[in-house]
Order: sequence, then structure tokens, then C-alpha cells
Amino acid sequence: MTDGLMSKAATMEIPINGTGDTGSLPEDDGLEQDLQQVMVSGPNLNETSIVSGGYGGTAEGIIPTSSGLHPPHPSPLATGDEATRGIAVEKFDIVKKWGINTYKCTKQLISERFGRGSRTVDLELETQIELLRDTKRKYECVLQLARALTHHFYSLVQTQHALGDAFSDLSQKSPELQEFGCNAETQKLLCKNGETLLGAVNFFVSSINTLVNKTMEDTLMTVKQYETARLEYDAYRTDLEELSMGPRDASTLCRLDAAQSHFQSHKGKYEKLRADVAIKLKFLEENKIKVMHKQLLLFHNAVSAYFAGNQQQLAQTLRQFNIQLKTPGAEKPSWLEEQ
Repeated sequence: MTDGLMSKAATMEIPINGTGDTGSLPEDDGLEQDLQQVMVSGPNLNETSIVSGGYGGTAEGIIPTSSGLHPPHPSPLATGDEATRGIAVEKFDIVKKWGINTYKCTKQLISERFGRGSRTVDLELETQIELLRDTKRKYECVLQLARALTHHFYSLVQTQHALGDAFSDLSQKSPELQEFGCNAETQKLLCKNGETLLGAVNFFVSSINTLVNKTMEDTLMTVKQYETARLEYDAYRTDLEELSMGPRDASTLCRLDAAQSHFQSHKGKYEKLRADVAIKLKFLEENKIKVMHKQLLLFHNAVSAYFAGNQQQLAQTLRQFNIQLKTPGAEKPSWLEEQ
């Protein structure tokens, strides 16, 4: 039956209008009805077969398809492709928003640099920020000098320690020169006082380092976020002003609504960061006064007691500020190794 159908179909004209008008066909009515049904309604895919070896192949090369009219379930691969496309679209939107924001901010920054654009200025806050940056630079200079003093004084203490050992050795080998013993005791006392002073100065350096590189730096990071928010705020404010002065057609009104929404969003972000900066600057000033009052008093008392040769006052200064010196023979790293 299949071979007869194929041979007859090769000699007929295939309809092109789907109406069943086949032109001149053989007189086989059954074959004509079958072909009309195929051309009008299309083949039933659930009843088709794949023939191996071309037309006229044997039945052994036919792979029957599954029967039934239920639609196939979506494959997991198709679902994964849809999820991948969704992620790609989301990433594209993020990059698009970033690009638009970067373009507007760059345009605003260039306009401000060349004096063509206006910028929002909080004079009081800007003055406090500039004062903070100047204070940080000066404190960094003090910190650098204090570290240099610590290293130089550490070298002096080590030299005094070696000199005391040399005097002590010579005092034993030259009993007639008792002055070697006196000088050895003096150098050992100076070395002990020097180590006490180094403990105080090292505490001073550590506290200033925390104030400068942690407390002040944290405030300046918030200041940088505030300055970025200010630039974005001015960029979207300028964009809104330009659209407001243009024609009011349908497309412009849509863009105007979007610009107004973006402007309000960046305005809220700007005002929040401005308030955060003001609060952090206030707390930083209070903390700086408290820390520096303690550290400057420590530095003054320790240095004065050392160079006055007042060992009791030097030890009392360390107890007053709860400074613990390294225990001799301990495995902890020295104060110089902790720098």
C-alpha cells in the first residue's frame, strides 16, 4: 500500500491553495481522498514514521513514534535556557543603568570643571570636610615623626644596653677600675628607663595610628559617598531642568516623569548622606579631643620624667594610663616588631 501510494503521488499535481483542488489526478478515489486530507489538515505527527534507507525501505528501518494527542512536556534544557535569558536581560539592565548614570555624572563633572554647570554647595559642611582633610594630613605628619623617634630611641636603648654589658665585663676583668662598675649600673638604669619610655611612646603611636587610619578614614569614606551622591543629584537635577524647558509633547512628558522620579530618588540619597556626614564629623571631633587630650598628656609626662631622671614618676605615668610593658623573656614580639 505504501509503495503504491508513493508511486501515484509522484505523478500528480500538489494543491497549493489548501482547498482540495488537485487538478488532474488519477482515478483512484481512495488515494485522492487520502491526499486531500493530508494537504488540508497536515500530517498527524503522532502517526508518522521515520524511514531508513529512503523511500521504499523495508519495515525494519521504520521507527514508530509515540501515539497520543497530549502535548509534549517542556524539556529541562528549555527551562534552563529561559532562566539564562532572564539573567542576561537583568544584567543588561544593570549595565544600561550604570552606563546612563556614568554618562550623566561625567557630563555634570565636566560642566562644573569648565564653569558651565551649577553645583549644590553646603558651605558649612564643605568647610568642615576640608578642615578634616587638613587635620588628617597634619596628624599623619605627627605619626610619621613619632615613629621615627621610636625607632631612633630604640637604637639608643640597644646601644646603652650593649655599652652597659661591656662596662660590666671590664669591671670584672679590671677590679682596680671601679668606675667600670659605676658606669655599667648607670647604663643599665638608663636602659631600663628607656624601655619604659619606649612603652609609653609606642602606646602614643598606636593610638594616633588608630585615630588617623581608622576613625578619620572611616569618616572620609562616608564623605566620598556623600560627594558621589551630590554629583549624581546635580546631574539628574540638571537633566530635569533641561527637560522642563523643552516642548511638552507626549514623549517629552513621559521622559519628564521618569526624570522627576530619578531626581527624587537621588535627592533622598544625597540628603541622607549629608546628614550622615554631619553626624560623623561631630562624633569624630568629640572623639579626637578626648583621645588627643589623653595621649598628649601621656607623651608629655613620660618624656619629662625620663629626661629628668625621675624613675618613679615615669613608672607612675605608665600605671596612670594602664600601659603594660613586655615581660622579660616572654615569647610575644617586641613593640618594634608590632609596628
